[in-house]
Amino acid sequence: MPGTVLDDRDTVVVVGAALAGLRGAEALRASGFGGRLVMVGAEPHRPYDRPPLSKQVLAGEWEPDQTALRAQPYEELDLTWRLGRRAAALEVAERVVVLDDGERIGFAGALIATGAVPRTLPDTPPLAGIHVLRTLDDCLALRAELDQRPHVVVVGAGFIGAEVAATCRRRGLDVTVLEALPSPMVRGLGPVLGDALGALHRDHGVDLRLRTGVAGFEGHQRVERVLLGDGTTIPADVVLVAIGVRSATDWLEGSGLTIEDGVVCDETCLAAPGIVAAGDLARWPNALFDGESTRLEHWTNAAEQGVYAARRLLAPDAATPFAPVPFVWSDQYDVKIQVAGRVRGDDRIEIVDGAIDDRRFVAAVGREGRLVGAVAFNRPRVLMQYRQLIADRTSFDDAVATSQRAGT
Repeated sequence: MPGTVLDDRDTVVVVGAALAGLRGAEALRASGFGGRLVMVGAEPHRPYDRPPLSKQVLAGEWEPDQTALRAQPYEELDLTWRLGRRAAALEVAERVVVLDDGERIGFAGALIATGAVPRTLPDTPPLAGIHVLRTLDDCLALRAELDQRPHVVVVGAGFIGAEVAATCRRRGLDVTVLEALPSPMVRGLGPVLGDALGALHRDHGVDLRLRTGVAGFEGHQRVERVLLGDGTTIPADVVLVAIGVRSATDWLEGSGLTIEDGVVCDETCLAAPGIVAAGDLARWPNALFDGESTRLEHWTNAAEQGVYAARRLLAPDAATPFAPVPFVWSDQYDVKIQVAGRVRGDDRIEIVDGAIDDRRFVAAVGREGRLVGAVAFNRPRVLMQYRQLIADRTSFDDAVATSQRAGT
């Protein structure tokens, strides 16, 4: 879509002071934008890395300053900071972002990157000891509780729940994981790979309970028990609720942008003239996967999309579709789990390298005759080869044959 090229008299506002927003701000400056650049962040902290929150920081191996996303001086970016300030509204026609204290920031270009917020269970009582994990402050609050050596109950066996369970077990804590589905991450990985993830945790002493719903929490002032769907209870000193996230788009209601489980963009991340979105809340048609509507909660995507969206603002007429191969990883115990592409639970799965029982393998993922994904346990080099095959739109049979010829 044609647009107006920004110049040094203009203001660009970046709403969201995390990975996508920071990489966008850096890209704007690196690409020559010399105008006013405002960064709005709901947290009081400058941008930090989130993956260590469920691992190194929670384990007590890192302190918060080790999570900084930028080593170079921020003065080089010449940012106008608005930290500890939430965006309250976006007025598209007036080209204004309104903050929670009433400040109005006019802009010529805007990058929306407010990310996501954790989901919670309905009617959760206000008991101490019940946590979510999204922010640095969430992590430090949970870490302080773990220092008391509690029995930890994790609700949800997705990546965050599984990583926290692994970190707690490494700290020698008793851990129970409650998962409503028949396998961990079965919707995203399928039963075979989900069962492999479950076996990994059971082998490390996690009490993993599948097909187990949570009906509520009980206790006096702080949590003491988790009430299960069948009416029974299990003891709990600390609970982490890790049942996924939702896009942080409440402040955009009524803005005129299309909000459908995220900010809906075109294939170039444009949400409205002069307004782009990036990171966990951006939904766009990924041309590499035939225009499939895509919203990703991945570190790699946030970084890449933040850069792309910023450049899209500066050169609107030169934009080509944003069409990456999604990539996400998770470190649990001594296993590095990596996923490339768009994997669904009902896809065709074939082990093309190694063996599941050895926890050192690569699974090729196929759909409608095409290689659409790959999942690896402790096989990073081979996984990256498959990521390239996905980008090349390789057929599933050809991808498997390639592995067989290579002897992998």
